[in-house]
Amino acid sequence: MKRTISIPIVLLLCGAAFLIAGSYYGLAVAPPEEHMGEVQRIMYVHVPTAWTSMLVLTWAFVCATLYLFTAAWKWDHHLEAALECSIVLCFLLCMQGSIWAKPTWGVWWDWDPRLTTMAVLLMAFLAISALRHFVDEPVRRATWSAVATIAGYIDVPIVYFSVKWWNSLHQQQSTVSTISRDFLIPLFVNFAGMLLVVSALMVIRARTAAARLSEEIAPPLIDMTAVPEVMA
Repeated sequence: MKRTISIPIVLLLCGAAFLIAGSYYGLAVAPPEEHMGEVQRIMYVHVPTAWTSMLVLTWAFVCATLYLFTAAWKWDHHLEAALECSIVLCFLLCMQGSIWAKPTWGVWWDWDPRLTTMAVLLMAFLAISALRHFVDEPVRRATWSAVATIAGYIDVPIVYFSVKWWNSLHQQQSTVSTISRDFLIPLFVNFAGMLLVVSALMVIRARTAAARLSEEIAPPLIDMTAVPEVMA
């Protein structure tokens, strides 16, 4: 019988290859930044993490909206996967930011607008994920978490524009025209790799959510030993 390689495995392998190539280029080929020196190299993982987290959070918002309009379970499955992946990415983003902040600002953490709004975003989506675990009834769980996701997504544009709206220690977003080609290559290669890996994980997690729902709504099995025999 002919075997086929599943899509998540292909995405994981391709993503790992991109991440290895991008990390090698960023650490061994790209020159150090003029002002920050070697510390700048964390941006080759920090910036792709930020881009990927914003995309996954936006996907969670889309899934939540589509579930409320269609009541199709597949969108709730994708929402659950996106919620959990976004939490991991936001946590990594905060940790990477702290590692960068210590040699740059002299502290591990500062209640800077960008850092604060990012921490609020992480706590909000942690709370939504906890809500899903505490609500047993599938329809109520899906509806409540979808509404909460849409409400929590309000913080995403606030995070993005925080460095423009308030006086922030965090640098403003750079554009492609202001970044050297040697810096852009590892950034985009690592971003592609991270996006592929996260996409694979979300596909796997959505399938797990679908399997769990099937068990939850399946009719209970009849205990045949408890059924009295019918006289012939």
